[in-house]
Amino acid sequence: MSAEVRTAVRVRVRDRVAEVTLVDVGRRNSCNPVLVEQLVRVCDELRHDRSVHVVVLRAEGPVFSAGGDVDSLLEPAGDPTAVYAGFAALAALPVPVLAAVHAPVIGAGVNFLLACDAVVAARSATFDIRFLDVGIHPGGGYLTRMQERIGRQGTAALILFGDVVTAEEAQGCGLVWRCVADEELGTVVGGLAARVAGRDRELLRRTKATLALGPAMTVGRTAAEVEQIAQGWSQRQPAYLAGVERLRARVHRSP
Repeated sequence: MSAEVRTAVRVRVRDRVAEVTLVDVGRRNSCNPVLVEQLVRVCDELRHDRSVHVVVLRAEGPVFSAGGDVDSLLEPAGDPTAVYAGFAALAALPVPVLAAVHAPVIGAGVNFLLACDAVVAARSATFDIRFLDVGIHPGGGYLTRMQERIGRQGTAALILFGDVVTAEEAQGCGLVWRCVADEELGTVVGGLAARVAGRDRELLRRTKATLALGPAMTVGRTAAEVEQIAQGWSQRQPAYLAGVERLRARVHRSP
């Protein structure tokens, strides 16, 4: 366990539904070591819990996830791929995983959504995928997972030309499955989760496993390795350091 003691991820299992909530509000639910470690542990427990038929990923606070932890990005230590362990743990869950997005998702935070089987977003949610503005190459199989979700042109448009995307625009390109009124998010997600919870767990597991046999999944594993090389290069460039410094300054100025 990390020496820093705080709760970054909370889990509740009820009626065959596991609600996993990112609660590291002070860190804007960024992909920091504490949150990643706790998310991996929670997913490992859920993977072996046969009472769970469906997982719902939520977050608390004004930001669903701020993506990369800027302090860790500027002072990397240890395995540079460790930050992706939480996404991989979510994607490896054997039962359906549904994301309920209530607020902005930034950068690498979108990886949380790409690790889920479907995404429901509140209309006020936004998706900021401007990796290149910060000076960093996407990593963790991000580009391949995104292409699997929305196609090559959509991925190129978002990554190379894109700006902040609204929930309705995200639904239009396929990043989001359903876009609902803010006040209806809990009800809609709860209803979908309850529907899945009533289905046979083994059938759910086998169906999801069959979906994972698609060629993109095999390519995605290789893509993560290829992207790590490119990402490592980008993190050694002056533009990356300057971009993250600007980002950190903005974050530290935020209330």
